Amino acid sequence: MTASSPTGEQTETTMKAGVGLFSALALFLLMGAVFTQRARPKKPTRRPAATRKPFVPHPAVAAEPEPQEPTDFPPPILGPPSIFPDCPRECTCSPSYPNALYCENRNIRAIPVIPSRTHYLYLQNNYISEVTAESFVNATEIRWVNLANNRIHRIDKKVFEKIPALLYLYVQRNHLKEVPSGLPASLEQLRLSRNRISKIPAGAFNKMGNLTLLDLYHNQLSDSDLEKNTFKDLKSLMQLNLAHNVLKKMPAGVPNSLIQLFLDRNRIDGVPKDYFKGLAHLAFVRLNYNQLTDKGLPKYVFNITTLLDLQLAHNQITSVPLFNGHLEHLHLNHNAIESINGTQICPYSLQADLSDLSLVPKLRYLRLDGNHLSPPIPLDVIMCFRHLNSIVI
Repeated sequence: MTASSPTGEQTETTMKAGVGLFSALALFLLMGAVFTQRARPKKPTRRPAATRKPFVPHPAVAAEPEPQEPTDFPPPILGPPSIFPDCPRECTCSPSYPNALYCENRNIRAIPVIPSRTHYLYLQNNYISEVTAESFVNATEIRWVNLANNRIHRIDKKVFEKIPALLYLYVQRNHLKEVPSGLPASLEQLRLSRNRISKIPAGAFNKMGNLTLLDLYHNQLSDSDLEKNTFKDLKSLMQLNLAHNVLKKMPAGVPNSLIQLFLDRNRIDGVPKDYFKGLAHLAFVRLNYNQLTDKGLPKYVFNITTLLDLQLAHNQITSVPLFNGHLEHLHLNHNAIESINGTQICPYSLQADLSDLSLVPKLRYLRLDGNHLSPPIPLDVIMCFRHLNSIVI
């Protein structure tokens, strides 16, 4: 028997029922999603406060003590092996220079025994605190000693009895409080700058007629420390450096042989009228950074025929001082000068016949910056100083 196929009406009814069932299911699921959806929390607008770690006090660190001799300083540096059996272990003895002993930059505290063959001794940049005669028992031929940049506070005067032929002694950058006594008459250069010297013992420079250079720069010397006869025996002295001390007056009794006199950075307020009289070789004078005023400078005090370089910077001068026609360099910067009159300061009359150039003033360099001046340079200055090739204003 053959089954009959569904009619069109039955098929339509079945499809409508399926569509209705599907729509009901979709609506049910949508409503469930609406009712079960949770609101998302909003992001905080401010950051939560950070959790601070509890404060834990650190134990105080004890300050390191000052270095004490001898253990807290760098150990001495030994030199290389030497072919010379008498070469100290702390030093270098070069076969190329058998008369030289190199003991610089070795961290040594005491001077070793110096070989008798030594003429040149280099001991700079160490920790030496005193110089005694024992080290120089055999070193009678020494000519040159460099003790710069140590911690020397005392030099036994017997040292110089052992080295009577000494020519050059360098003891700058140490702790000396007075000029060493017993210096040998043979000495030609004595450098004592950057110490703490406030005393020159009576007779310290006696019989030192060979000394050409005396450097006492950057010490604590005052007028009372320089007696009238302090430099009396220095008949060959060419350079005297007393800059950066506490002098209020020009030093008395400077030798007539002097060529260079350096007195910068003191408290000098004037120069006596005839101070330079008799200094027939004086060529360089430096008085920068003092307290000089017009009142303390007599009219013709710098009229010195031998003078080539005059430095008066950083003072209280209000007018250009008169000077000799042989002067070549003049430093007047950082004073209180308001005007410059070429007619007044010209060593010769502007109306004079100067066709002979040997008669024309020899000034070549003039520094005037740091005053109350402004360009241009007055014409009479140019007309007078025809060799002038550099003016700083």
